[in-house]
Amino acid sequence: IHGGPFANIAHGCNSVIATTTALKLSDYVVTEAGFGADLGAEKFMDIKCRAAGLTPNAVVIVATVRALKMHGGVEVDQLGEENVEALLKGTANLQKHIESIQAFGVPYVIAINKFAKDTPAEVKALFDWCKENHHPVAEADGWANGGAGMETLAQMVVDECEQVSHYAPIYDVQDSIEEKVTKIASTIYGAKDVEFSDEAKSKIEIFKKYGWDKLPVCMAKTQNSLSDDAKLVGRPEGFTIHVRDINISRGAGFVVVYTGNVLTMPGLPKVPAAVHMGIDKNGETFGLF
Repeated sequence: IHGGPFANIAHGCNSVIATTTALKLSDYVVTEAGFGADLGAEKFMDIKCRAAGLTPNAVVIVATVRALKMHGGVEVDQLGEENVEALLKGTANLQKHIESIQAFGVPYVIAINKFAKDTPAEVKALFDWCKENHHPVAEADGWANGGAGMETLAQMVVDECEQVSHYAPIYDVQDSIEEKVTKIASTIYGAKDVEFSDEAKSKIEIFKKYGWDKLPVCMAKTQNSLSDDAKLVGRPEGFTIHVRDINISRGAGFVVVYTGNVLTMPGLPKVPAAVHMGIDKNGETFGLF
């Protein structure tokens, strides 16, 4: 593990060094690309794999009953209650993430990440929906059953890795910043249009002078919606992505595009838990939880 910034405001996956090192040590390397396919996966495919010259063999799309019920309109405090109807309504969100992965040309498997409060009827409904729509799927029950609960998923991933990957980024880095943002917004988010603020437009002109417009773009966007409005759950349509500002991360090698009212402050408390962690004089760790 080397790095791991949040995918809603950064590239959302570990470093190129970490992955290339791991590839020398193991037959299979798994990268967690944070949040949904609209954030972590898009950046992994369009930024990291391009920069590292990597071709991903397969993608695991993680789905939970709880998340899909939320995207089906259930309030957070009611997610523990069985609601198959809302779950099936929420699969519209999952379908969009599947289509986004398909846009990159990479084989995929859906992993149903099981929670203790998921009911058999809900898990069966999601499993049946995947099968009916011809999506490879397996239950991921590692929390309750450890490695044994992940064996079926692991074998399916190995099988998908044997398929041909037609991986390709969805935009060319030689495209303008506006074109790259529009391709991401339309292809991955399902947006109808992109609106750039005057400040963003003026910065784009400055970036052109330095050649920064030919870098990949890293979208800063809420993780709670495919749109830039956290309240729009499910699979919203006909919406506009609002670009309020842009910045340059020259060391990382990409342009950061800020959408909606996304916050870029680190998600840490005033006193991080690490402050109270350590190793005592007897070599025993303390402060872990």
